[in-house]
Amino acid sequence: MTFKAFDLERLLSDWEQTVEFNFAESGVHPVPLKELLEFADADLNEFLDIPLNYPEVNGDLKLRQRIQALYSDATPDNVIVTVGASEANYILANTLLVEGDEVAVMRPTYMQFSGVASNLGAKVRTFSLNENKAWALNIEELQEAVTPNTKAIAVVNPNNPTGKILSEKEMDVLIAAAEKVNAWLIADEVYGGAEREKTQPTSSFYGKYNKVITVNGLSKAYGLPGLRIGWIVAPVNLIKELWKRHEYTTVSSSMLGNRLGEMALRPHVRRQLLDRTRKLVGQGFDVLQQILDEYPDVYSVVPPGASALSFVRYNLPVNSTELIHRFREEENILVVPGDCFDFDHHLRISSALPKEYVHEGLSRMNDVIKKILSR
Repeated sequence: MTFKAFDLERLLSDWEQTVEFNFAESGVHPVPLKELLEFADADLNEFLDIPLNYPEVNGDLKLRQRIQALYSDATPDNVIVTVGASEANYILANTLLVEGDEVAVMRPTYMQFSGVASNLGAKVRTFSLNENKAWALNIEELQEAVTPNTKAIAVVNPNNPTGKILSEKEMDVLIAAAEKVNAWLIADEVYGGAEREKTQPTSSFYGKYNKVITVNGLSKAYGLPGLRIGWIVAPVNLIKELWKRHEYTTVSSSMLGNRLGEMALRPHVRRQLLDRTRKLVGQGFDVLQQILDEYPDVYSVVPPGASALSFVRYNLPVNSTELIHRFREEENILVVPGDCFDFDHHLRISSALPKEYVHEGLSRMNDVIKKILSR
């Protein structure tokens, strides 16, 4: 079987450390350790005596208790801590799927789960969010994609790359589709808490159906990607099966990641982190919109409901991968091509960064657009 590479992550691996301006990452501007400790009113010395040993393999109990408190009717036994949401998605696919299974996957979306499913020999069927209807769920496509053979339905809410937040009605439709065929519903919710125009958090799928699996972590909405803390919340019997695969992949996350992650999820610290995130998301999109408005005949975007991301359509006869490499080579900036989501003529742009950085870097993007239009 031909191995399907993860095009988006390969792009980042190759180029994100080489450019002056990186708008290809998917989280908000990272939190310095000093700022996290200040939010918690913590003394650095309390960390200096921590033995750099393994934590509990399924995650430090105090951290799992902080996580379970975020979900209705969950217990610590419903939680397993992973090395980011990436390990979570990987072990889910390897636990739930075998060759010949079918999965239904939202598009556009972060394509890790579907890529792993393909590499396992599963058949990936897709259903869309409709750009012409503010990225509304295409219910007809969902009904066509979900069959009696569907093992799992996978969604990202709020969505990567569009920032779309599913309505309660759309969530109910997805739950009904899963219930109809007794499929797992896997909800990647890493952008919950990164809402742009509201402070009310996005509803979780957890608890709405007995076969819901929730994936989350500290990398995106919390601005703590370097801790590499993710988690899965699921029925206890499934957690036990995931644990077996977890022991084959990473064994455990790090001791410091667990301790600092528990600190980040203390209610008063979590509130400050998410307030910081929403500020960056809001002001960053405002700057991005100003840059896009310089070429209204070239760019269009459905404003994201949440996340650090915008999925920008452009009207030029240039392939998206070709265009982003022109940005990189000519102006030393990196954005993600729509090709990484099978949506050409789009760019995924992260803007939840300091305003000056966003303005200077994305102005360089428009310098390339000016050259293209002047030909």
